[in-house]
Amino acid sequence: MVSGQPTAPVEGAPSPVEPAVVEPAARSAPAEVAVEVRRDTRSLRRTDLLALIGAAAAAVGLTMVLFTQVAPFSGPLGFLLVAYFLFLGLYALLVSMDEVGLHVRDRLALVIVHTLALVLFVALAVVVAYTVIKGWAALRHLNFFTQDMTLAGPLDPLTVGGILHGVVGTLEQIAIALVITIPLGLTCAVFVNEISGPLSGFVRTIADAMTALPSIVAGLFIYATIILILGVDKSGFAASLAISVMMLPIIIRASDVVLRLVPGSLREASHALGAGQWRTVRHVVLPTARSGLATAIILGTARGIGETSPVLLTAGFTATLNADPLHGPQVSLPLLTFMLVLSPQDTFKARGYGAGAALLLLVLLLFVAARIVGGRGPGQLTRRQQRRRAAGSKRDAARFALGPGAEPAHHQQVAGAHRRFRALSQFRTLPRFRALPRFRTLSRFRALPRRFLAGLDGSHRHLSGGSRPAAEASTQAKGIS
Repeated sequence: MVSGQPTAPVEGAPSPVEPAVVEPAARSAPAEVAVEVRRDTRSLRRTDLLALIGAAAAAVGLTMVLFTQVAPFSGPLGFLLVAYFLFLGLYALLVSMDEVGLHVRDRLALVIVHTLALVLFVALAVVVAYTVIKGWAALRHLNFFTQDMTLAGPLDPLTVGGILHGVVGTLEQIAIALVITIPLGLTCAVFVNEISGPLSGFVRTIADAMTALPSIVAGLFIYATIILILGVDKSGFAASLAISVMMLPIIIRASDVVLRLVPGSLREASHALGAGQWRTVRHVVLPTARSGLATAIILGTARGIGETSPVLLTAGFTATLNADPLHGPQVSLPLLTFMLVLSPQDTFKARGYGAGAALLLLVLLLFVAARIVGGRGPGQLTRRQQRRRAAGSKRDAARFALGPGAEPAHHQQVAGAHRRFRALSQFRTLPRFRALPRFRTLSRFRALPRRFLAGLDGSHRHLSGGSRPAAEASTQAKGIS
């Protein structure tokens, strides 16, 4: 058999099986691709607003039918409660028609939280509005803020007498109390956070226990120890001590919570840069928590500025102005409000409500002042600091534009002073400068006066015993330039 030639089929041999031709299957119809619907992430959508309005209208209608036709219910408070619970049920039903169970629970929680916020706001607005309206008859007179009650009798009109003595007493007492409580409160808060041990736990426990101390007990304590035992007269200073007893635990606990929120990574970074514990607390922890510490002080001030019984026990009551907190009785605005409202005369009651409105305004002013002083968070700069940073950036940009070999003469002087200062620290006859690492940054030398730099240059010449080039040559020889 010759390869390459076709062989003839052998008789009787089975014929080769031809491969079956497979017909291509009919092309199936393309599957329908589900179109993804983008979810609206807005907090309030049109459907939500319609559901709220519909549920509220239906709840009010059902409650009216229930109170008038079905059950013998009455009273506005019960009407509001029943209507609100019906509103929640109807709103959940309407939302469940379009959303799944998780979204329904989310919307219900959102409605409940907003309802609580609205209730608190309405309560605050009612208290403020009621006090201002009842005291407006006295607030509209200028003498109400510039006179005391020395010349005001039960039958005198509102054009006579005022609350000047109460305003002065409140400001002096709360100022003395803040001078006492702010250093002690912040120091105790830092102590219980930064120092571990049984003593810090004991201080925290005592501060927790003092937060529930009744104000009358604080007043009795100061009355027994300061007035009876030490023989101090009733005065604004004694009242300030009683108020400090009430404010101190509030400031300690609130500051403790705020300092705990400072990230531990900031402390670790400060320690890694070589700062000690107290330097870390001063330059890292306290500036970071400044806004929260201001809030803690505001809480303590709000607790102390409204105390009445401790002031009555320790400072007494007077109708005249006493600007000396160390001698004689002194009245505060809460105590003045309490005494005036108890009077059966309408004019005295109007003065009492006016004093309460003035107290609200005073607390608001103190709150705004505290937020301005300590309201900036970490990393937020004042306008002056922003201008200084912008000026520094411009100087850096100008320095970079000059190139690596063309530094300004001022920078060359600073670099030379830096080298001379390092050379001086190498002499064994001179004491070691422990503050040397603090001056290793060239930016610190910009604030040094020229006389100090000239003094360094003269000291270097004197100690080296030669001229400046010789001293620099010796310095370079030692490898310290």
